[in-house]
Amino acid sequence: MSDIRSFEDLECWKIGVEIRKLSMQIVRSLPPEEKYDLGSQLKRAARSITANIAEGYGRFHFQENIQFCRISRGSAYETIDHLLVATEESYITQSELDNAKGLINTFLKVLNGYIKYLSNAKKNNNH
Repeated sequence: MSDIRSFEDLECWKIGVEIRKLSMQIVRSLPPEEKYDLGSQLKRAARSITANIAEGYGRFHFQENIQFCRISRGSAYETIDHLLVATEESYITQSELDNAKGLINTFLKVLNGYIKYLSNAKKNNNH
């Protein structure tokens, strides 16, 4: 983690960007009646993933950073839920859902590792 100079260097943020891009492709493919309902919700949830990592990074306190990472994690699960709705409504295929869920699960593993790193750094900083 020593070569991290910005939130943009964080692997979890980079994967979050891929989730955001994939989500935006799906939003663009939604029928007009869903652009402002499901589309807006999916867009906000996916954008929240990276925005909260960035905000947490900028807080400079381990506990605050951890809290924003947890919010990001919640947004990732919210994104999955919106994608499940898109699948149920036949806006995306099961294969597209599986691909997105695979990417999100990778993100969650990396994010959980970052949270663990921050928790350990917090413990070591208090001694």
